[in-house]
Amino acid sequence: MEIQQIRNATIIVEYAGKRFLIDPMLAEKGTYPPFPNTIRQDQYNPLASLPTSIDNIINNVDAVIVTHLHLDHFDEAAQKLLSKDIKMFVQNEEDAKEVRNAGFQHVEVLQEDTVFEDIKLVKTKGEHGRGEELLKLAGLVCGIVFKHQNEKTLYVAGDTVWYEAIQEVIDTHNPDIIVVNGGDNQILELGSLIMGKDDIYEVHKAAPNAKIISVHMEAVNHWTLSREELKSFIEEKGISSHVLVPDDGESYKF
Repeated sequence: MEIQQIRNATIIVEYAGKRFLIDPMLAEKGTYPPFPNTIRQDQYNPLASLPTSIDNIINNVDAVIVTHLHLDHFDEAAQKLLSKDIKMFVQNEEDAKEVRNAGFQHVEVLQEDTVFEDIKLVKTKGEHGRGEELLKLAGLVCGIVFKHQNEKTLYVAGDTVWYEAIQEVIDTHNPDIIVVNGGDNQILELGSLIMGKDDIYEVHKAAPNAKIISVHMEAVNHWTLSREELKSFIEEKGISSHVLVPDDGESYKF
C-alpha cells in the first residue's frame, strides 16, 4: 500500500490496486472563514495550499470515503470538482442523503462488512471530542479498517479522540498501519476535537508494533499541536521510529 498525505485530513490510499481519496478538502488556501469559537480568528481556511495539482489528486480515484461532512473533510470545492459518477462511501443514511443531494449518484453507507472489489472495509466508531456538549456540537463520525489478503491491515481512525472504542478496534483488527488525526484541534472552553500527543501515545501503547501516521495538522485555524511539537514529544518518548509525521505531499509505502 501507499499512503499520501495531501493536506489536513485529506489522504490518498492506494490499497490492493485501488486508489481511495479520503476526506477531500480541495479548496484553495484561504477560501473559508475561520471556525467559530476557536483560536486564530484572523486566519482563513485552509491555512496551507495543496501540495500538488487537483488533477493529481482526483484523477484515477476508484472511490471516495467521507468520514463525516464537516467542511474540512468534504468541502464545496470537492463537491464541485469530483465526478458525480464516482463511488462514494459515507458513515450513515443522513450523510448519504446530503451527498446524493449534492449530485453524487453512487453513494453507499459503510457497514462493518462492506466489500469494494475484493477489499473489505470495516466502519469503526469514533468520538469527535470529549464531554456531552462537545460531542453534541461535533456530531457523528467514523473511521475505517481496510483488509485484503495481499496487504497489511490499515486503520484510518478519522476525527476521534482516544477512548475505549479505539482500543477495541486495535484489539479486534490488529492493524499494521494506523492513520490518526493528530492536530489537537480545539473549540474554546470545550476542549479537544481530535487526538493530541497524549492520545497518539495511547494509540502507540495499544499497538506497539504498528506504524502510526499523524495527519490533520496545521491546515485549519483551530489546530493546537504542531508537527514540530509532536516530533519532539515522540522523540522524548523514544517512539520516533513508530510515529510518522508527514509534510503535505509526503507519502509512505508499506
